[in-house]
Amino acid sequence: MLTPSLITPSQARQLDGEIIGHGSHRYKVAANWGKLDAAKFPVKNCHEMVQDKKGRLIMVTDETKNNILVYDRSGKLLESWGSEYPGGHGLTLWDANGEEFLFICDPNLHKVVKTDLKGTMLMTIEHPSKVGAYKPEDKFLPTETCVGPNGDIYVADGYGSQWILQYSSKGEFIRKFGGAGDGDEQFSTAHGITVDYRNKANPTLIVTSRGHNAFKRFTLDGKYLSTIFLPGAFVCRPVIKGDTLYAGVCWSRLRYLNQTPNSGFVTILDKNDKVISNPGGTQPEYRNGQLQLMLQAQPIFMHCHDVCVDNDENIYVCQWNAKQTYPIKLTRV
Repeated sequence: MLTPSLITPSQARQLDGEIIGHGSHRYKVAANWGKLDAAKFPVKNCHEMVQDKKGRLIMVTDETKNNILVYDRSGKLLESWGSEYPGGHGLTLWDANGEEFLFICDPNLHKVVKTDLKGTMLMTIEHPSKVGAYKPEDKFLPTETCVGPNGDIYVADGYGSQWILQYSSKGEFIRKFGGAGDGDEQFSTAHGITVDYRNKANPTLIVTSRGHNAFKRFTLDGKYLSTIFLPGAFVCRPVIKGDTLYAGVCWSRLRYLNQTPNSGFVTILDKNDKVISNPGGTQPEYRNGQLQLMLQAQPIFMHCHDVCVDNDENIYVCQWNAKQTYPIKLTRV
């Protein structure tokens, strides 16, 4: 068994075909799924991926030779575009009554850009001081967005001042909530955000608080509701498919304590916010209703930064700080 402290991308590929995960959510590893000719289509960090209604998988990287790579589900490259985003990080797909748009977060440029699926810029959200929400000296390093049922745009300032900023669909500032701190309603690295429509009558926001090893739930107008504690897991964006919530774990507690240089796994929660599988990680265990510490168990991933789940419930894993490697596919078994 390879140890996390020794794992390299080539060694990870030796684990191609291995079955990972727990219970009803187990997967076969396809380590070479997204591999491309790095001389023609390089990546730095494979930050996030979404799937459009045609089934295409759209990924953002911070490599300005091709910020956006578009795959089909077999791993074939369909197109690439973009050279404007040196910190290309967050990628959100919005279906506006059949017309699809992307929101790209670039913390290096301190802005969020709305584009069409070909990359044409349609709107920009810049430093919140321009609308009176921040002081000019406040840090604004946006990492993620989501779009509410009425078209409102929520921006997570996950590498900056830790606020969630709410704008209208036209980019008009509405409110902010959260901020840095250890209170229930505050964040430590508000890295990701999504709208949870599983209760159709009462959609809510789920926001990452990565430093707290948690997701936090809020109303659409920013009122704190509850916390989902995920001990040991420095989670990234929450991704919902059907009744299930998925997330990449960028590193586990041991990595944070500098005991292992490579880390990460995928975590999967049911509709009751209970962890049911950790592909690449330790089996979830509850004692007296309390989730126990979760760690990387298999040296397959290096810093899972995002997941994309297709209609067959296969998972595509994007990785950060992974030696410029491409996404890995997990095929549901």
